[in-house]
Amino acid sequence: MNKLWELYIAWFKMGLFTFGGGYAMLPMIQRDVVEKKKWATEDEIMDYYAIGQCTPGIIAVNTATFVGYKIKGIAGGIIATLGVVSPSLIIITIIAAFLTNFQDIVVVQQALSGIRISVCILMSVSIYKLAKKSVTNIFGITLCVLAFVMSYFTSVSTVLLVVVAGICGIIKGRISHE
Repeated sequence: MNKLWELYIAWFKMGLFTFGGGYAMLPMIQRDVVEKKKWATEDEIMDYYAIGQCTPGIIAVNTATFVGYKIKGIAGGIIATLGVVSPSLIIITIIAAFLTNFQDIVVVQQALSGIRISVCILMSVSIYKLAKKSVTNIFGITLCVLAFVMSYFTSVSTVLLVVVAGICGIIKGRISHE
């Protein structure tokens, strides 16, 4: 199968069958991209997630772009990105057309309530996996706790937290190599 078509189909499936946004997609990206297709290593995916957090856009879209670019250059980045966003565009267009007719139906509200719970679980699993791989020493634990406290208990911008954490990582790296 043509590699571009394979990229599109793989990312289309991830976009189609994952509810709850980028973080809920992380387990599926991990399984399909790292374990099945071997398009990226676990460390590369972790780097893509980190870069995806620092760049504008949705983390799943950014990750699809990075993986696609790695596999087939600019064309691969574009195709993987189109693959992951196509299902959302189709589904949201259909929902928008019919939502006003269904939003007040009790069973629809109950279904959405259940979906939100499952999305929380998927996000928790992803966060656990990311933390297990990234928060591995006292520096990581300290930075993680400080970032959590700052983001949860203050109105400090998450962008600022990510930038400061990156700077702290650079400083730590320079100090430990001296």
